[in-house]
Amino acid sequence: MALSVRGLRKNAVLYRYMRFEKILPAPRLRAYIKYYVISENAAETQYKVFPSSGLVMGFQYRGQLSVCTADGSERLLAAGITGISDSYKLFKNSAGIGTLLVFFTETGWMQFSRCPAHALFNQSVALPDVLNADDTAAVEEQLALATTDAQRIQLLNHFFMQQVREQAPDTLVAEAVRLIYASGGNIQIRQLNESLFISQSPLEKRFRKLVGTTPKKFASIVRFNTVLQNMHKGRSLTELCYEYQYFDQAHFIKYFKRFTGETPERFKRFL
Repeated sequence: MALSVRGLRKNAVLYRYMRFEKILPAPRLRAYIKYYVISENAAETQYKVFPSSGLVMGFQYRGQLSVCTADGSERLLAAGITGISDSYKLFKNSAGIGTLLVFFTETGWMQFSRCPAHALFNQSVALPDVLNADDTAAVEEQLALATTDAQRIQLLNHFFMQQVREQAPDTLVAEAVRLIYASGGNIQIRQLNESLFISQSPLEKRFRKLVGTTPKKFASIVRFNTVLQNMHKGRSLTELCYEYQYFDQAHFIKYFKRFTGETPERFKRFL
């Protein structure tokens, strides 16, 4: 999940009240979960989340989180999961919020649930809809009562060890993910199919189920995030446009606005 802190840079005092700390899960879980994040903010804040290449679970152990829409805002439940998205989302947190985020590996989600990852595409759903309701209710209550980071991380590790199914991995899908990352998302799907010796339809079916979207859409998200990383390094927009095979600048601007809500030029001014 890529976070935009645009606006906060104008008021550095707010950083004193923000916290975003990554913590590794228990070794047994690391094939399926990249890391946990403890996120706290003393101030009420509105922020963007850009498309990312994996599913993210969240537990609000303090405060409230809402997703902003054209019609206003919708309060999210204290525990939920968000699938892969192909556009940015706008969130607003209450003052004093405390959240535990769980960032899954690209193929890790279905080691914990029978819900296919593609069913969560562009969705945020309550945890009891996709995991054992009694277990999720119990861990929500325990997290809210915990008083230290160590206690909360221990609770999360225990929860996921209860849920893990540890099925045999789909090595073909894992290799497809690796090839897409190796290219920076700049890979033709025909080339991907040929490299894996599989036709498009069966690969797409397996990929969607495990990863949450098609190889083509996943590659476009990886490409976008690769472009973002290069923008932070000071690369020119024209150079990035052609290097990552956007047909022209108009095409590049269209895709960029879909993912961020802003033009590349405007976005770059705040880096």
